[in-house]
Amino acid sequence: MRAVVQRVREASVTVEGRITGAIGHGLLVLLGVEADDAKDDAALMAKKVMGLRCFNDEEGKFNLSLVDAGGSVLAVSQFTLLGDCRKGRRPSFARAAQPETAIPLYKAFVAALREGGVTVETGEFGAHMDVQLVNDGPVTLLIDTKKVF
Repeated sequence: MRAVVQRVREASVTVEGRITGAIGHGLLVLLGVEADDAKDDAALMAKKVMGLRCFNDEEGKFNLSLVDAGGSVLAVSQFTLLGDCRKGRRPSFARAAQPETAIPLYKAFVAALREGGVTVETGEFGAHMDVQLVNDGPVTLLIDTKKVF
């Protein structure tokens, strides 16, 4: 499972003119599910996102987690994060999970965040989404459950 995590002042997702999710202060999480991912990856990713110390304390240092800072999450599925661009000019998405695998794992990630007490808004899986954000910092981080952390 791979995520691009952006600290935001606000973020929203619109599908066909309607807002499906919007948050204020928190994290926009663009989430890609790999074909060999399992529920453990979803739980690990949620734990990492909740505990990631990427919010400033009173001294301006990255010492506060999402939970400490009272932030929310906007979770957006994005299979293109798994695009392999090493050969040719067209990305290969062979590593991306098919919807029958990806949807339950995306939902497990969202559920794990909610179980951890985080307010979560979402995009719409498989839809063409317009994502708007005001990046705070900017702070943008990459997390991959296949890499040891």
